[in-house]
Amino acid sequence: MVLGNSIEVLEKLPPRSVDLIFADPPYHLSNGGTTCQAGRRVRVDKGEWDQSRGVEADHAFQRGWLQACRRVLKPSGTIWVSGTQHVIFSVGYAMQELGFHLLNTVTWFKPNAAPNLACRMFTHSTEILLWAAPMKSKPLAHRFNYRDMKQRNGGKQMRDLWEVAERPEPGGSQVVWPLPTPGPREKLHGRHPTQKPLALLERVIAASSTEGDLVLDPFTGSGTTGVAAVMAGRRFLGVEMNEEYLDLAASRIRAAGVVPPAESRAG
Repeated sequence: MVLGNSIEVLEKLPPRSVDLIFADPPYHLSNGGTTCQAGRRVRVDKGEWDQSRGVEADHAFQRGWLQACRRVLKPSGTIWVSGTQHVIFSVGYAMQELGFHLLNTVTWFKPNAAPNLACRMFTHSTEILLWAAPMKSKPLAHRFNYRDMKQRNGGKQMRDLWEVAERPEPGGSQVVWPLPTPGPREKLHGRHPTQKPLALLERVIAASSTEGDLVLDPFTGSGTTGVAAVMAGRRFLGVEMNEEYLDLAASRIRAAGVVPPAESRAG
């Protein structure tokens, strides 16, 4: 894992060297708003890294790191980007500007989403995952473990709506999976304000990589991507600019039974 700026680190990697990227970029939500946490209203203040600098600057940021990711992706590789309505449309537009080939828009449903305290809109209980190949080609070159995902889904084609139930029900008219946000067991080593559930990353990695592949996360955070990757026999490269979160990620990967390589530092 590397401590540093994701674009600067990615620029040092060889082109077409990464098999799979999962990215959970800043949503630019820390601008004085509030949310519900443990039943109480709290301010949204994840840190300076999550503050908005205006629509154009925010879009330029998303476009910049996506461009760096596209350069290092193999033609057979893909990128997954998670986001809410606050950022995902900018990400999708930037992908189209850069020449990515959008494969799916996956909707992740959170059955334990926080309630809406303002009572002036519907409760936010989903996130969008954009899945894309670095370019469109004929035939399509990207990896998709279709048969494995169909088997995991009780013998039916897996759809792009992920409720994520614990166990698929063979023979059901539509098999979905409950996928709640991370519980206490996934936060034993510390907390990160945008931590993703391990089950989500396990699904992403199982669908679009194979054993020995290199998985990259340019915004490593609490290290969930790394934990899922090494548990599945993949190699992992994580980039994180916050030293505290990098330590948290390393601790979680060690607890998963894999000792991460020594941390290096970049600009």
